[in-house]
Amino acid sequence: MIVVAVDIGGTFTDLIGFDDAAGRFVQAKTLTTPTELVQGVIDCIRKSGLAAAAIDELIHGSTIAINTLIERKGAKTGLIVTRGTRDVYIIGRGNRPEAYNLFFHRHRPLVTRHLTREVGERLLSSGDVHVPLDRADIAEAARMLAAEGVEAVAVCFLHAYVNPQHERVAGEMIGEALPGAYLSLSHEVLREYREFERMSTTVVNAYIGPKVGGYVKSLSGSLGTLGFRGALSIMPTMAPGYHVGGYASGHPVMLPMIDVVEVGAGGGSIAWLDDVGALKVGPQSAGAEPGPICYRGGGTEPTITDANVVLGRLDPDNFLGGEMKLDAQGARAGIAGKIAAPLQLDTVAAAAAVVDIAVSRMSLAVREVSVAKGYDPRDFALVASGGAGPLHVIAIARELHIPKVIVPLFPSHFSALGMLLADERHDFIRTCYADLASVDFAALVQIHHEMVAEARAALRHGQGHGQVQGQVHFDLRYVGQEFTLQVPVTREQIEQGDRGGIRKAFDALYEHRYAHHSPDEPVEMVNIRLAMIAKRRKPAFPRLSERAEATPSHQREVYLRDPRRPLPCPIYRRGTLAAASRIAGPALIEEHGTTTVMFEGDVCMIAPSGELIITVAGA
Repeated sequence: MIVVAVDIGGTFTDLIGFDDAAGRFVQAKTLTTPTELVQGVIDCIRKSGLAAAAIDELIHGSTIAINTLIERKGAKTGLIVTRGTRDVYIIGRGNRPEAYNLFFHRHRPLVTRHLTREVGERLLSSGDVHVPLDRADIAEAARMLAAEGVEAVAVCFLHAYVNPQHERVAGEMIGEALPGAYLSLSHEVLREYREFERMSTTVVNAYIGPKVGGYVKSLSGSLGTLGFRGALSIMPTMAPGYHVGGYASGHPVMLPMIDVVEVGAGGGSIAWLDDVGALKVGPQSAGAEPGPICYRGGGTEPTITDANVVLGRLDPDNFLGGEMKLDAQGARAGIAGKIAAPLQLDTVAAAAAVVDIAVSRMSLAVREVSVAKGYDPRDFALVASGGAGPLHVIAIARELHIPKVIVPLFPSHFSALGMLLADERHDFIRTCYADLASVDFAALVQIHHEMVAEARAALRHGQGHGQVQGQVHFDLRYVGQEFTLQVPVTREQIEQGDRGGIRKAFDALYEHRYAHHSPDEPVEMVNIRLAMIAKRRKPAFPRLSERAEATPSHQREVYLRDPRRPLPCPIYRRGTLAAASRIAGPALIEEHGTTTVMFEGDVCMIAPSGELIITVAGA
């Protein structure tokens, strides 16, 4: 069986595949083609040497959904809501996160008010029908939206997360009246309370649906012309509480995602001077077109990649294993003219300043997912990923006093490798609002069974072999609070009505997160969540033979801590390193797609499975 994963990034499109029969990995990397993303995928497959017809499954990840939102290039969308709630989506929340920002603006709705239509219907929070659905209103709303030429319709009725009956009927009528429109029903997208967030998520799904669907159709067609007949799987890319476009003015999307913090400090991030002459890095990126100056693609703005070329940390003649020759003189000239001259700095000092600022920004991101959430980064190892990760990871670790760094196999293909290894997962949520002391556990058992049945019907892998696992969480909070903590519970606890055990787990989690808890305060339940996970068979990573000594391929001068004095630095080829080999810094370890930078005092040991385990000096 051959499984392939392809990830589209801002600068590069990455492919990694595993041939089960041969027991080998295949990798390829090409420049992303922003105007025709599918072409980058096709280029990677051709470059990999794999026959498309031999690929059994292709797993694909792309930022097309988020980019469609940020660039506001989605479908013309209509919204149908319960009478009296027409302005909920426009008003949003009343909080103002940036109180002193004179240029602050609220989220800009993806649906205009005249395309938001009210219909007669009303459910109570219990799910009981208070006002029956007015079919004539639905027909009139559909007629009006059809006349406006909408390409997608979102339907979000009050309390439909409890009882979807009215939305289902409305969906059938709209589907008949607008057969070519993309239809998004809130109970199919998100069965969770909070009307604005639920409405926003439903609208976002409708807004991006036609473009994402068109992209997947185009990708499937192009793969078909190559002879691909396997399964095509797409990763989801949004999170609960995630605000596309930023918390202050973005669009809330309440869908499951890994908790990540984004920082615009990749290799293509542009270095620039603000109005007062201060040096900034990112979030603007040169991307793949035109790309960094050194890529010879017409780029004129200096980037982090250009700075690393100037510092000697990237070899212009061995980038991507020699497939792509970098313009070192162009990179130096760009940093000299745009950064060094205005700041009256030496070119190398300016390049070092660019890298230092990038490292500081990445360090803040690590703090946000560790210190800000109650974790001491000194208790962890830091894993480097992406093309820019190994270049900067040791400097980041030293700044945060993290003692160990791990550079995994295929770090520049890390996202694609993650998709290759990822289990299939489906997430479901139901709002079940009640005091924990009086919640009806028999009703929760029934809801749990319904969610499990729905999840199993959606699974493609692992059925019938004991490889499917369900993870259940309750969203709990103290009475009077606004937001919740997700507390893991077992099926046995639900079936036995174990209020005491669930309460203790909540108190312990609250203590860990906030360093205090209130055992005498009443607790209420808001939601029940189910994650159904089908285990995927994992590739067998090769084991390395042992050899104590590592031999450098050559040596060159590299600027590390002191921009005034280059150091003679041994260069190692990662592909030649054996298990138990020891490398002392300063040193560079080069591989396809990236370079690991080690400073004086750092020590690297090669693990039997090939990872670089680095002890950080001074951490």
